[in-house]
Amino acid sequence: MILFRERQQLTICVIAGVIVGGFVLFRYLPLRRTMKAIRQTKTAQTLTIAKGTADNKQLSLLKEQLLKLQRELENYEANIPGQRDIGAFLHRIADLMNEHNLSEQVIEPRKEVEAEKLNCIPVNMRCKGSLMQIFKFYRQLQGMDRLVRIEQVKLTNDSDYNGQVSMEARAVIYYRAKVGQG
Repeated sequence: MILFRERQQLTICVIAGVIVGGFVLFRYLPLRRTMKAIRQTKTAQTLTIAKGTADNKQLSLLKEQLLKLQRELENYEANIPGQRDIGAFLHRIADLMNEHNLSEQVIEPRKEVEAEKLNCIPVNMRCKGSLMQIFKFYRQLQGMDRLVRIEQVKLTNDSDYNGQVSMEARAVIYYRAKVGQG
């Protein structure tokens, strides 16, 4: 009878082991893999949401920058005249130099460069005055109603250090090309 009980206990232990093994093999391990996959998915989604939030903040900053640039460039086309009219413009530059009491003025237009939509005229400018006078000249030049790009500026202090600065600049002024030109 003891042998029967031992056999019965052994059978119960084997059946319990098979049940536990089956549970671990067919239920626990698949659920554990699923839980791991769910955690990874949740982490990935959290990262995606965090990135989206950061991108949203960045997008609002970019929108602000775009609006600022659009405001700055609203009159861009208006600042590029349809006609060459270089003489009047160079006269206005000379008037600006006179207004700021700049001396030894030289304004030389160079050879015109033609392109498909825009033509440009390089202009060399030289004058002499105090740094503040030259700064105010450039400030007003920037505010003119015609697009001017300053490519190079060279400021040289006088040899006797009396506060006078010689300015040499290379600028480019633009105008629209006529249809069929270029």
